[in-house]
Amino acid sequence: MAQRKPLIALGDLTWDVLAKPDTLLLPGGDTTGRVLLMGGGSAANVAVWAARVGYPAGFIGAVGQDRFGEFAVQELAAEGVTPHILWKASIPTGVILVLIDAAGQRSMLTSQGADFELRPEEVPLEVLRQGQHLHLTAWSLFTDPPRQAALKAAQVAHEAGITVSFDPASFQMIREIGREEFRRLTRHLPLDFVFPNLDEGQALTGAKKPLEVLEVLHELYPKAMILLKLAAEGALILDRGRRIELAATTDLPVDATGAGDSFGGAFLGHYLRSRDPLAAGLLAVQVAGWVIGRFGARPPMDDELKRRLARFGYQGLP
Repeated sequence: MAQRKPLIALGDLTWDVLAKPDTLLLPGGDTTGRVLLMGGGSAANVAVWAARVGYPAGFIGAVGQDRFGEFAVQELAAEGVTPHILWKASIPTGVILVLIDAAGQRSMLTSQGADFELRPEEVPLEVLRQGQHLHLTAWSLFTDPPRQAALKAAQVAHEAGITVSFDPASFQMIREIGREEFRRLTRHLPLDFVFPNLDEGQALTGAKKPLEVLEVLHELYPKAMILLKLAAEGALILDRGRRIELAATTDLPVDATGAGDSFGGAFLGHYLRSRDPLAAGLLAVQVAGWVIGRFGARPPMDDELKRRLARFGYQGLP
């Protein structure tokens, strides 16, 4: 059997500093809590989760020529993701501070590190052309660079007949850049899949109710499958007029960091193999629920996750 062409994620590879205090943070005060350093970056997370559900994956991005960059790339490779890395000698590897509240909701402070410095001439075009799918996030569009690199990658992928997915990434950044400007930037992207959460969908469309958001997104990106992530309410998929409703799991929320990325990576990994949006959606919900019940975007795989994956035919994963 011929080897499958990989999913390629282009964008951010960072370190997440996760902090969940036991009590309120007061100005000048002190408290205890949990602090953890884990590999992160939305695009890198999607590649990891595609690999974790057994689909070949690669990553294109920039990191600093520092220890954090070395460790981030090593961790990515250990997950089975093939790294295609641009090393930046004068810019440090990106770091994201993630503050997590008692309900598991997270707020992020993102440093503009090496991942924001990818240039169009640095994109390895042959890597893209040898792929099956390209995944982008809006973190690659909010500033330039890396905007032109992402736009060039999407164009090259489209010309090569490769499907493209996109995650709008941040409702706050969409509001800051402006709805119309964000629409202008994404209007001509050759998108086959769009993965917003409800906040991002509302910021992008101006609609409030999930079904209304879904319909407006379909009008904005008529050729794309729309996958609207609804947290505790599950998810909605609109695929060529067919609407699929997915219930959330009953996992108790610990940390929402990376839940959307895990949903996207698991969905794409299963869909690119099966072409079945319902089965891929059901798997993605199970994976995202497992992630929400743990700390960080890429918690170590355990027996519970393996049991969930086994229901969808994935066996023998590490």
